[in-house]
Amino acid sequence: MRGLRRYAPPLIWLLVLVLTAVYLSRLEPLFAWLEPDRQTVVYPRQSFVALLLQHAAIVAVAAALAIALGVGAAIGVTRRAGEEFLPLVSQLASIGQTFPPVAVLALSVPALGYGAEAVVVALVLYGLLPIVRNTLAGLQAVDRGVLESARGIGLSPWQTLLWVELPIAAPAIMGGIRTSVTINIATAAIGSTIGANTLGNPIISGIVNGNMAFTLQGAVLIGLMAVTVDSAFSRIA
Repeated sequence: MRGLRRYAPPLIWLLVLVLTAVYLSRLEPLFAWLEPDRQTVVYPRQSFVALLLQHAAIVAVAAALAIALGVGAAIGVTRRAGEEFLPLVSQLASIGQTFPPVAVLALSVPALGYGAEAVVVALVLYGLLPIVRNTLAGLQAVDRGVLESARGIGLSPWQTLLWVELPIAAPAIMGGIRTSVTINIATAAIGSTIGANTLGNPIISGIVNGNMAFTLQGAVLIGLMAVTVDSAFSRIA
């Protein structure tokens, strides 16, 4: 019962997100009030459920790659053999986030073509910094006495990493992942500019056509998705 209460907030937000995606088109009278001079006030080209699933899939793939690269790189440069690459990894991660995602998309399209692949590349680069920084901070904060004790009882370097360092650093690592994923939920919307199907489709269409109702529909779903994921991470961390 306590476990159910713990996860009640993200489950409630998830339910709200799903119901909104399913029934958003039924709010046509409300959107007609916002745009009284338009015949079409609900985004018609794809269902909101399909766009939500495609948006979530892109973010999930990008998050998995960013976590693997970011956590892996941070672990590598905190080992004795990789210490000299620590400044380089930190700088590359920083460059990835300071480089505008739109520019990354523009550079990725010639190599990867239009669609989700280029968006995933942009999101991975944009999401690396908080993961790398938090993983480094978490691992470097592990007390040296704890590490010496682990070695003293005969743990190998890999056992020390898996059983001691990562569990202690887990809250910091999860914080970086939480920030990265939440930011990329919103950032993924720009993928619609290069042909990826995301919740950015109604937003871009609304901007191009001056239809505030379309823009609001995409923005509401992205906002609910971000709140749902952030709430889930708050319970996991």
